[in-house]
Amino acid sequence: MNLVIDIGNTVAKIALFEGKEMVKLIYNSNQSLDGLEDLCRHYPVKNVLLASVIDLSNVIKEQLSQLQLPFLVLDWQTALPIANLYETPETLGYDRIAAVVGAHDCFPGRNCLVIDAGTCITYEFIDASGSYHGGNISPGIRMRFEALHQFTGRLPLIKEEGRMVAMGSDTETAIRAGVLKGVEYEMAGYIKAFQEKYTDLLVFLTGGDEISFDTNVKNIIFADRFLVLKGLNRILNYNNDKI
Repeated sequence: MNLVIDIGNTVAKIALFEGKEMVKLIYNSNQSLDGLEDLCRHYPVKNVLLASVIDLSNVIKEQLSQLQLPFLVLDWQTALPIANLYETPETLGYDRIAAVVGAHDCFPGRNCLVIDAGTCITYEFIDASGSYHGGNISPGIRMRFEALHQFTGRLPLIKEEGRMVAMGSDTETAIRAGVLKGVEYEMAGYIKAFQEKYTDLLVFLTGGDEISFDTNVKNIIFADRFLVLKGLNRILNYNNDKI
């Protein structure tokens, strides 16, 4: 079995895979991997991949040292099952590359646009031959709400949840609709532009921490909250096969 440890800007995820199927998922703070030892004790874990966008805490370092299992630390030099055309691969977030690996593994031979809605919203493109061309980074929903509050003198900090109208009738609904409809229109714009260039385009939406999957564009996309984890598992399998 494969164990994938995904340490992000907000949370850490510990995922257990049997082949391509994720059989267990644990959420933690990104400062501790509680449950890791018990998981490895109760399941026949053979291969481990660690991916982190932050510096590891001393607690996590200690927990990993107790694993007594070799693990692959994902970095920009890790072998990938796709061609990476990004000009500065050493600056590329692992979550971005893992998402396109996951999409390509699901549908090899298809052009894919991957939208990852988390702390930031990223738009990534991988072509039918398995070449990753790069992508764009945009502020996430929470970041947009906070920016409107922090960089203005009087606009309040508004929550995503609440009354929603097409055009705001007061400051609260104006901000909520401005942010949420703005993200929806932004996504729809990217999808439309890529569909005009690639008529067979498949669109994936992943992330889920910062955006509802009830967006109006969901009828033309594949929604998979765990695409990054699946991509990390694919990268682990790819490197195991090379040994």
